[in-house]
Amino acid sequence: MSYEVKLNDRLARVEVLNQDGDKLLVSVDGIEYDLDFVKIGKGSYSVLHKNRSYNVELIPRNGVKKYQVHTLKNSFEVEIIDSEAKYLASRKKEHEADDEAIICSPIPGKVVSLLVSEGEVVEAGQSLVIISAMKMESEFKAPKKGKVISVKVTEGQTVESRQELVLLEYS
Repeated sequence: MSYEVKLNDRLARVEVLNQDGDKLLVSVDGIEYDLDFVKIGKGSYSVLHKNRSYNVELIPRNGVKKYQVHTLKNSFEVEIIDSEAKYLASRKKEHEADDEAIICSPIPGKVVSLLVSEGEVVEAGQSLVIISAMKMESEFKAPKKGKVISVKVTEGQTVESRQELVLLEYS
């Protein structure tokens, strides 16, 4: 599996060359790394490389595959750019050109809270829908100020990956 990973302003090509349990062989811009990679808690991981241990915390951010990553000494903005992220970004650009946005769920889950209704005016950053997946809740927010044109889901509904949740029209 290969990805592009945007780390702050740097774009790196990351490829998983081999995985055997917790052991990973990855290539970052052509340089190989042998890693032991273990999940130690919700969003927390332990990474062992050359007998050095690193604790890493991943916090999902607004966006398809965007994270705030914390280590002991540093914090980074990280975006994973794979084929799904490219597809969703292209769909988003198509709708932004039309002054519309379709808010989609990137993963399957259950709608635990629907915070808007049709016709409602929303502000940039306002929460629209909360989806629960794998014991984790993801909040989907309005990228810009606009009006809710259509709500495509109901509370309690199970949704699939890439299912439309809310259609917005920007003001």
